[in-house]
Amino acid sequence: MSTRLGYQMPNFSYGGPVKDLFPTVIAQAREAEAAGFDTAFVMDHFYQLPGIGAPDAPMLEAYSALSALATATETIQLSALVTGNTYRNPPMLAKTVTTLDVVSGGRAILGIGAGWFELEHNSFGYEFGTFTERFQKLDEALQIIAPMLRGERPTFDGKWYHVKDAINEPRVRDDLPILLGGGGEKKTFGLAARFADHLNIICDPSELPRKMEALAARCDEADRDPATLETSFLTFMMIDEDGDKARAHQRTFLAERGLDITTAPEDVVAKATERHFVGSPDDVAEQVQTRILDHGIDGVVINLITNGEEPGIVDLAGRTLGPLVGK
Repeated sequence: MSTRLGYQMPNFSYGGPVKDLFPTVIAQAREAEAAGFDTAFVMDHFYQLPGIGAPDAPMLEAYSALSALATATETIQLSALVTGNTYRNPPMLAKTVTTLDVVSGGRAILGIGAGWFELEHNSFGYEFGTFTERFQKLDEALQIIAPMLRGERPTFDGKWYHVKDAINEPRVRDDLPILLGGGGEKKTFGLAARFADHLNIICDPSELPRKMEALAARCDEADRDPATLETSFLTFMMIDEDGDKARAHQRTFLAERGLDITTAPEDVVAKATERHFVGSPDDVAEQVQTRILDHGIDGVVINLITNGEEPGIVDLAGRTLGPLVGK
């Protein structure tokens, strides 16, 4: 099953007691499943990200949360968007995502990227290294993980990782999908052309024409038909039946982060809101169609960071976007 319509939960600051936190996550995943979303995502982070909240805001460990969601859902695929490669030994990651696949009855996706959040690395004692080193590690890791997901027993002696006859049993299937996430036109897109079933592109929507050209070039270099590499785009969405209410959510969200869009310079507001898709269902559908899908992107992954925990909002987004992506 492909990922044409994904729902990401990047925010666990719901305002209630901690005992109510995960039931709220389950409720969103179930609502997404019923609304036609094909994949539910959590982030693989230990701290909340800049731009969303403070580092000490609630953040769940990805694979523990996904395994729990596997028992609370029936059909929706489950993935990190995306796993930080630097946080886990590669064969251990292969084992982890394969176990999620077993637990969920064949619904896991391995979302993976090179890692980027330096504060987490430093705080938790993971080596951050240079940009080049992190992508060298990701390349090596995929050479280990991809065969392990297919039931092979790789032996690999690289600069960063070393495995010998690495066994990965049990498995539900030999085609567990690999999703790469990022916007790097050379390294990320090149690895996606070699290893991935799906590429989640993270950039400003105005950059998509150039990104798609670069992806086609990387596929050509890898002797791969670009049509065999599914693509999606990650958006921050604020949607409500009342478009003015959705726009008020956006103003509040940005004001809490120090930006008053009613008084800030136009260029500052444009930069802060370029990845936002805001308004009524009709508004949002038009924005997704013209700003994303018309550029040749296959699907969309959304988060509803301001109100996704409100019952009915995930359903509204699913009903709005499903027809656009063939769901």
